Formats: sequence, C-alpha cells, structure tokens
Amino acid sequence: MTWLDTPTHREWLGRGLTDVLTFALRSIRPEGGFHHLGADGSPLPGRRPLLFLTARMAYSASAGVRHSIPGSGELLDHAMASLTGLHADTVNGGWLTEPGVETRKSTYDHVHVGLAASAALGVGHPSAATLLEQVVDVVDTRLWDPATETLQESFAADWSDPEDYRGANANMHGTEAFLAMGTATGDAVWHRRALAMAERLIDRSARENGWLLPEHYTAGWEVLPEYNRDEPMHPFRPYGATFGHSLEWARFLLQLEASPLVGSPAWLLEAAEALGRRALDGGWALDGRPGLVYTVDWDGRPVADVRLHWPVCEGIQLSASLVRRTGDEHWESWYRRLWDHAARYFVDERGTWRNELDETMAEGGQIWPGRPDVYHCGGALAGPLEA
Repeated sequence: MTWLDTPTHREWLGRGLTDVLTFALRSIRPEGGFHHLGADGSPLPGRRPLLFLTARMAYSASAGVRHSIPGSGELLDHAMASLTGLHADTVNGGWLTEPGVETRKSTYDHVHVGLAASAALGVGHPSAATLLEQVVDVVDTRLWDPATETLQESFAADWSDPEDYRGANANMHGTEAFLAMGTATGDAVWHRRALAMAERLIDRSARENGWLLPEHYTAGWEVLPEYNRDEPMHPFRPYGATFGHSLEWARFLLQLEASPLVGSPAWLLEAAEALGRRALDGGWALDGRPGLVYTVDWDGRPVADVRLHWPVCEGIQLSASLVRRTGDEHWESWYRRLWDHAARYFVDERGTWRNELDETMAEGGQIWPGRPDVYHCGGALAGPLEA
C-alpha cells in the first residue's frame, strides 16, 4: 500500500491542512486583502496586500471548503470580496497589484485571479462566475498573444507600454489558471491554450536544454540565458534554472494529459517524468546539504543555495501524481522522502510552515520574510488527498 492510500497518512494530511488554514485566518486584513504574517502569526510591518497572494488565498480557502475545514469559508469570502473590491481597477479594468501604489499590471498576478475564480466557482461561491467572466475578458483582450499562443508579461497601469520581455513564470501560472478555467467552464479553448504554452516552453525549450528550463526570453521568444545574472535571489525572475518550477510544470503536464478537453500527446508524461527526475534525482543536496537549492546555472551547479519551502511542496504534489499515474516505486520513494524532509525542516511544532531556510537549515528570510502564503503548503497537503 502506498502512503497515499494509508488512512493514518491521509488523516495526517487533513490535520495539516486544517493547521495551515487556521493559521491563515490571522492574516485577514479588515480593510481588504491579507497581512504578511511573521512566524508568530502577527502582521509584518510595512507590508501591503498583494494581488497574487489574495488570489492564492481564495484558491487555498476553496480547497479548505471542499474538505469541510472550519474557517475556510470566512477566508474565501474575504478573499473574493478583496478581489472584487480592494484590488479591482475601476478606472482601467483588471486588478491592482498593490492597491495604493502605482505599479504595472502583471500577467502573473492576473492569471492568479483566474485560478481563484475557477476554484471558488467549483465550491459554489456566489461571486465566482462574474469574477471569472471578467478574467476571461482581460485575458482575451489584453494578455493573450494569438500569434505566439503565449501570454504577454506586463503593461502600464492603463494597459499601454507592453513589456519587451516574455517569462516562463507568468506562462506557467497561466497554464495552471487555464487548466482550472477549462475545468470550471467546460470550454476546451483554455486547455488548448495551456497545451500550446507547454509545447513551447517544455516540449521545445526545456527539452532542448537537457530539462533545465530557461525562464527568460525576448518578446520574440529568444532565450536570454544571462538575464538577471546579478540578481540570483530575485523572487520572480532569478538568473538560471529553477528546480521548483520544473516540478510545478511537470504537475501541470499530468493535468493536461488527463484532460478530456484536449488530446493527450505522449510527450506529456515523458516530459513530466524527465523534469521530475532532473530536479529530484539530479538536483537533491547539490551543495551537500539536504533539499533543493533555489536556482542552478546552465551546467547544473548551484547559484542561489537558499532553501525555500515551495519547491519541496511542488515535489510532493508531483510525486503523488506520478505514483497515481505510473505506480512506479521510484515516485513513492520520493513522496516519502520529501515528506520526511518537510517534516524535519519546514513544518513547525504548530503545523505551520517555515517559508525559507538559511545556510544552517534554520528559518531565514532573504527572499520572502515571514510566512506570507499558504498556497504551496496547502497544495502539498490537499493535493495528495485528491490525487
């Protein structure tokens, strides 16, 4: 019997999901959005609510609602009210990345709203259908580039000045959002678009680079291998390849393969396993310490050796999905090993998760101080329950 089918393990996952969502209740900001929390559960000073974190909270809370976890409904209601209120740009359309601060409109942020609306629709939230209609309009009129079948990156606040850059990160989360939107609506166009982005970035770009995915491109989709070499700790656009994103992409490939709305080309499973093996078999403990480094260079050597919780969470979700898809003991072994690692280093005595570890494997905060987000750890706990 795999861990996924063991009643005690499933009970443990459910308790863990309850712990992280109960912790998240402290982040509710009365005036809208969510506080960034410190390890003690108190709001971090000087941090404003961010659109993608509000949307992710709606997604995570929807999982809590599906699993009947008390408090999840309150989190979801607050997140949806914030997306339709505080974050809504009533002048130019779309949503505000950081309300009260003049910032560009980011595709990364906007596709998270699609993910949130789709998840909320799946659990019957009354605001979800209208919000999802608004996302569809923004994607079709602003974000989607039909010539390349990919997403553009960012714009000025009034949708002028499109950025002369394309990023794998925005398109990866766009793939995630489009998978959810297609499942929520039954409209195959979303899964076809997700497949087109995956073909370009994974079946072409990652495959051509030995399953190390280039993250940064020109507007014409030419690789920028040296992009941000001087910013190895950038939270969204670091130099090099990011193993956590490889694991995340692999999970979405399996969702595409299982979709009844599009065909299932054989390369999807092949690529999911190749990305998983390159990141886990080839990337674990590269610098002698357990875990996954943040980024590597194009020879596979560590660049930013900080440990973040989210690549481990993505590895957990991917290995669970591959256990179900293939039955291969290799992925069962990784599922257990990743949970052992998470329990040893990331999950604290209250069941909440350290976001980041320093060089001593103690809690750090170079990239994302505190504990601002339960999206990844919530996924690691809920995903195997639903695999």
